[in-house]
Amino acid sequence: MSQLAPRVIAWYRRAGRHRLPWQQDPSPYRVWVSEIMLQQTQVTTVIPYFERFMKRFPTVSDLAAAPIDEVLHLWSGLGYYARARNLHKAAVQIETEHGGVFPEDIEAVMALPGIGRSTAGAILALARGQRHPILDGNVKRVLARYHTIDGWPGRTAVARTLWAKAEAHLPETDIKAYTQGMMDLGATLCTRSRPACGQCPLETDCQARASGTPERWPGKKPKKAKPRRRSRMLMTVAEGQVLLERRPPSGIWGGLWAFPEMNEEVEAGEWCQAQLQRTPQATEAWAPLRHVFTHFELDIHPVRADLPRLPQAVTDGDHQAWFDLNQPIKVGLAAPVSKLLEKLRQQL
Repeated sequence: MSQLAPRVIAWYRRAGRHRLPWQQDPSPYRVWVSEIMLQQTQVTTVIPYFERFMKRFPTVSDLAAAPIDEVLHLWSGLGYYARARNLHKAAVQIETEHGGVFPEDIEAVMALPGIGRSTAGAILALARGQRHPILDGNVKRVLARYHTIDGWPGRTAVARTLWAKAEAHLPETDIKAYTQGMMDLGATLCTRSRPACGQCPLETDCQARASGTPERWPGKKPKKAKPRRRSRMLMTVAEGQVLLERRPPSGIWGGLWAFPEMNEEVEAGEWCQAQLQRTPQATEAWAPLRHVFTHFELDIHPVRADLPRLPQAVTDGDHQAWFDLNQPIKVGLAAPVSKLLEKLRQQL
C-alpha cells in the first residue's frame, strides 16, 4: 500500500482547507459547479462567483431552466466562457436524461459536456466518496515532483505516467480527505514557485526535494510566440442606448454580447448607413485595447459613432439589441466589452 496517502490524509485533516463554500453541503451539483469554475481560476476569484451562482441556481433544474444569457451574465469576468456554456448544456442533459439527478456512474458523468476524467473523478470522490483518481494541475505538480517525472504533463506519454501514479497511490478508504488533501497540497504548499517543502508531509521521500531543485518539475509547456489579431469594434450610441450583438456560439466569447465588428475597409458612417439607415453625427476612434487569450493576443480598435436618434428598424432582440447605458446590462459580456461600456457611461 502507498505510504503517500496516509500522510496526505493526516495533513489534510490537520492543515487543509475545510471552509470553502462548496465544502458545505457538498452535493454533486455544488461540487460540479465549483470544479468547473476552478479550472484555470484561483479559489479566491471563484468564491464570490460560486456564491452568486448558487443563490440564483440552487439546483440543476434551476440551471437547466435558465436562459443562457443569464448564465453567461453571472459568469462574466471568470473567462473561458465555454465552461459556462457546457455547464448549461450539461444541466439540460441531466434534466432530460437523468430526471434532474446528477448521475452516479463515472462513464455517465464523463458523457456530460465539459467534464473530463479528472473532473468526473473529483465530483464523485468529493460528493459521493467514490474511489476515483484525479489529475488536476495541482495533483500533477505534486506527483511529478514526488516521483521526478520529467516532461510537460500535456504530453500524452507524461500524462499516462502521471495517471498510473495517481491510481497507484489511491487509498481504499478516506477518499474525500485524500482527494481534497492532494488538491490542497498542490495549491498551498507544493506551489509552482518557492514550494514550502519544509512544511510538506511528503518531504522525507519526495525525489524533487532531495534533488535540491524541486521547481524543475513538472516540465514546462514548450513556448511559442502568441500570434496577434486585430478587431475593429463599433460602439454605436443613440439616445443613451448602445447597440450590441450576440456572438456566434463557437469561437471567442461564444454566446456573449459584444459590439459589432467592422471590416478594415469599412468606415463607421458607411456601416451605420448600411446596417441602421442612419448617418452618425460624429465618430471618434479610441485608443486600442489589448486583450490576451491563452493562445493569442487581440488588439481591439474601438470606434464610437453617435446617432442623432434611435433607428426605426426594430432589432430582433435575440441576436442584436439596444441596451440602456444607464441601466445594468444583464447579459454575458466579455471583459474588454465591459470596460468599453463603462467608459461610454462616463461620457454620457
